[in-house]
Amino acid sequence: MNGTLNKVMLIGHTGDDVKMHYFDGGGSIGRFPLATNETYTNRTTGERVTNTEWHNIVVRNKAAEICEKYLKKGDKVYIEGRLKTRKWQDDQGRDRYSTEIQCSEFTFLTPKGEEGMSGQGSSQSQASQQQRSQQPQSQPQSQPIHDEDDDDLPF
Repeated sequence: MNGTLNKVMLIGHTGDDVKMHYFDGGGSIGRFPLATNETYTNRTTGERVTNTEWHNIVVRNKAAEICEKYLKKGDKVYIEGRLKTRKWQDDQGRDRYSTEIQCSEFTFLTPKGEEGMSGQGSSQSQASQQQRSQQPQSQPQSQPIHDEDDDDLPF
């Protein structure tokens, strides 16, 4: 295979509310941690073991604003994007690295009745649809193969 692929798909729970940063040109960026869990039974002890992996999620512009409005700490969300490693220097001038998930798509999975106490998530499906509609038009939209309402078979 000659090509390469950088794609990440995660389902997890947010570890904090979305932290926003706004730029002079009108752009914005939102960041939040996402926890994914792996649970298994230790064969020797029979004990249930849960390992939690934390991921740094980055969303941009309108998608970031939608996430800020509707995602709260503890909400379950599906994230799709790509890995990106940033290099930066700390206060002592040492090189530091941070690996992030650059989010390209997301879907809120927390049911409406189970949100945090803010109660602002009543339009989660609308927010998800708004985010998808902002994707470039060059991406093909999936169409159903068979629609029962348009079925014109005589039997």
